[in-house]
Amino acid sequence: MALFKKPAPGKPGEWYYCLRHQRVEEGPECRAADRMGPYATREEASHAMEHAADRERDWQGDPRWND
Repeated sequence: MALFKKPAPGKPGEWYYCLRHQRVEEGPECRAADRMGPYATREEASHAMEHAADRERDWQGDPRWND
């Protein structure tokens, strides 16, 4: 029985944004806690932080979150 499991290989065509390395990666190269995605294209993954900032602004303006 192996003490440590080898990470699952990435799937071609799935794109992630790695928060730790601040780069786009094809397939999950880093651990799940350090990445955002999957995204359908490299372009979508490259804008992950912008999308997150947009959603954060939307949540800040939502009266249901500002009781």
